[in-house]
Order: sequence, then C-alpha cells, then structure tokens
Amino acid sequence: MSDFGSTTPIQLERPEGKGLAAGTLGLWGSTVIGLASTAPVYSLVATLGFVVLAVGAQAPIAFIIAFVPMLFIAFAYRELNNDVPDCGTTFTWGTKAFGPWVGWMGGWGVAVAGMVVLANLAQIASVYFWALLGMDLENDDWRIILVAVFFIASMTWVSWRGVEIGERIQNVLLGIQYLALIIFVVAALWQYFTGEAPDATPFSWEWLNPLGFTDFHGFTEAILLALFIYWGWDTCLALNEETKDPKRIPGRAALLTTVILLFTYVSVTIAAMMYAGLGADGPGLGNEANADDFFLAIKDGLLGPFGWLLVVAVLISAVSSTQTTILPTARGTLAMGVYRALPAKFKTVHPRYKTPSFSTIAGGTVAVAYYVGMSLISDNILQDSILSLGLAIAFYYAITGFACVWYFRATLFTSARNFFYRGLLPLLGALMLTFAFVQSAIDMYDVDYGYSVLLGIGGTFVIGIGALLLGVVLMVIWFCFPRAKPFFHGKSLNRETPVMVPDEPGDVVRSIDGGI
Repeated sequence: MSDFGSTTPIQLERPEGKGLAAGTLGLWGSTVIGLASTAPVYSLVATLGFVVLAVGAQAPIAFIIAFVPMLFIAFAYRELNNDVPDCGTTFTWGTKAFGPWVGWMGGWGVAVAGMVVLANLAQIASVYFWALLGMDLENDDWRIILVAVFFIASMTWVSWRGVEIGERIQNVLLGIQYLALIIFVVAALWQYFTGEAPDATPFSWEWLNPLGFTDFHGFTEAILLALFIYWGWDTCLALNEETKDPKRIPGRAALLTTVILLFTYVSVTIAAMMYAGLGADGPGLGNEANADDFFLAIKDGLLGPFGWLLVVAVLISAVSSTQTTILPTARGTLAMGVYRALPAKFKTVHPRYKTPSFSTIAGGTVAVAYYVGMSLISDNILQDSILSLGLAIAFYYAITGFACVWYFRATLFTSARNFFYRGLLPLLGALMLTFAFVQSAIDMYDVDYGYSVLLGIGGTFVIGIGALLLGVVLMVIWFCFPRAKPFFHGKSLNRETPVMVPDEPGDVVRSIDGGI
C-alpha cells in the first residue's frame, strides 16, 4: 500500500494527472482567463484616482514601474511551469524548492488573497448592480449583501460546472470590458481634441519620466497600488493542467497577459489625464471625492445618456473576476489535498466536469461566510481586509521568485538564458516584492492608514499579518494529524516527485478554442 492509502480516488501514477480536464484551453483561452482575473476595468476605477493623488502627473510611469516586478515574477512562473506544470503553482514549487513548511505557507497566501478579494469583488458587483437601477445603498445594506452572495454562489457554480463554460462566458465578459475601455479612450481623446474636455491637458513626456517623482512616500504608495491592479495574471498557470500544452501555453499566456495589461493601464491613464486633468475640483483626477470611483464621476459628462455603459463595464468586470478568482484558489487547494497538505476531501475531482468539485464549493462557501460575517460585524474591518491584500499577494509572489532561483540553482550558469530568466530576473522581482511587503506592513501599522484601529494599531496591519499568522497556526494543527505526515516528512511531495500532468497532452485534445 502506498503512503496515500488504498482509498485514494486519484492515484499519483495516473498518466492523466489529477483528473482535471486536460487539453481544454489553448493560448487564447488561457490569456482571456488571465486578463479577466485582473478585472481590468474595476482595477482602474478603484486605483487610478489614488495613484494620481499619490504622484500626480507621474501616474503613467508608476504603472510602468510596477509592471517590472510583475514581469520578472512572470518569468519565474514560466520557467517553473516549464519544468513542473502543476496546478498547485506556488505551493508545489515552494515545496520542491524549500520544503513543506514554506510551500504550505505559499499555498495559504494564494488562498487568503483569493478568499478576501472574492468578498470585495462580489460587494462591488452588487453596489454597481443597484447603481444601475438608480439606487445608492450602503455597503452593509441587506440588499447589497444578498446580491453579492448571489454573485459568489453563481460564479462558484460556473467554476464547478467546468472550465469550458467558464471560458466561453469570460470571452463575452472580457470583450464587453475592453469595448467599454475603447469607448472611454476614444471619447476622452475626441473631447480633448475638439476642445470639449472639462480640463484639457496636453500630453507630456514628463508623465513617463522615471526620475520625475518628488516624494518617496508617494512613490512607494503609488507603486504598491499599481502592483495590486496587475495581480491575477497567474490564474493562467493555475490552469496549466487543463491546457493543450501544459509546459508552454500557460507561461506564454502569463507573459502575454501582463504585457496587454501594461498597455491597457497606461493608455487609459493617459487618456483620462488628457480629458479630466489633475485638478482637485470637479471631474479632475486630483479630486479626492472621485478617487475611489473615477468612472462614476465622469460618466455623464463623457458619454451623456450612455454613461450607464461605464457602470455596466465595472459591474461585468467585478462579476467576471469573481469567477476567475475561484479557479486558482480551488486548484491550489486541490493540489494541497493530493499531496496530503490538506485533508483528502480537497482532492476530489468531479467525474463528469473534471473540476476540483469539493475545493471549488469549499472556496465559494468560505468566501460567502467571510463576506457575510465581516459585513455584519463591521464594514470598516471588511474594507481594511481588502486593503491588506497587498501583503498576501507580495508574500506568495516573492516566494515564487525565490523558489525559481533556488530550484534551478544548479543550472543557473550553464547559459546566459538560464542566468537571466531563472536567476537574476526572478531574484530581482522577489526582492522588489519583499520590499513592497515590508513597506506595506510599515505603512499599514499606522492607525491612520485604513478604516479601523485594532489592538491600538492599524486594523489593516492586524488583519493582513494576522491572516498570514493564522496560516501558521492551521499548518501546525494539520501537522499534528497522522494523515499529514507524508507531506511534512517530504514523502508525498519533494524535488523528485514526478509531474502529475498528462504524459502526452496532445493526445487528449478537448480545446474549445482550437488550441491557439
């Protein structure tokens, strides 16, 4: 009998891996899901104003600088995925590089970020749903909570139902988002050139000057904000076992996603600055009253009776990302269940839909419980938990970067390519994100940072660091169970553990986008 026991429904030696729907996605489908996971429209709406408040006219270059560590970590993901295309991503790679304790915490970081952002996205979707009906409700209104729960439940069902249906839905939703962004850019530039813009501001190359920052704290705040809006592209890698070519397509999709996001964010930011200017009054990007929702402030002046299109775009963006955020979280806990880092129930795969059924339903249930609980206790604490997301994101991205360097340490100097893509660039990305983590924690410690004060310090710090420490507690508790011994003793997952994906992915072609 193996270490996994005779009742294990998914065997490690199966050539089809963990039982997921191999060959379902091609490059296009993977890229669409990666883009949808970042919620580009909502991310811009929620972040652009605050970035401008922090650094003024340097907002475009702030988005470009924040792209650098994301690109470097994307290289780490690509290289690790080429060698170990496992849906556990950071959990699996961290374990192979540094051992079970670091790997488990990496997986926990992914799960925490996913659960918290699900609550945020669902709430935003609900707020915009009611706004579309002309109702301005408080975040803790029962109608907001009810619709938000519906969105989480429905997107959980879509994720449980199968990658195919999810990918088809995301094609439509992402298309609507980018159509709205194109309309926004065209309308903003049209009004600028026709002289109808409320504060027409000529484009300046100084907006793209990396030496133009005048305040260090504003610079770090802007970069940390910009880092958040790139987060989500790694969903491409969590679906690696469900692509036509697990070793190549996910990495390419991740790099393509980050580049598209860079172009999107910079172009929309420049168009917005040329249209509305940086003033502190009216629709200006420097107006603090508009910082948390720039689109709502300008939609009527920009599109007139069609301003509702921007409201629909944000609503769709939040709903779309709700579904795609469930995907990496569920596949991460699936991998943890397979390798005995979590109870065996988490490795259950639906026999027909080939999805991580229990992990998906468990993730959606926890997200609903967390969102409803936090909403009933205090909306301020819920908002602080969202602000603390940067800690979990920087935490597991940094682990991935360091894991890449250490995992490939024996081959770093065998070629220039290995040195840069497996060593130097992932290391620089990990160091940048480590700095972002430390700086974020220092800033969050201040009682004035967020919306609440806990234990005499900033509530955002307590929630963010507390969530990671909770992972340590849960890891130690699981360590005490006999069923966890194969994992923590390095038997179920170590550097020599074979890759659990189809040996010949081309023989299992189910790609709904032709594998392109």
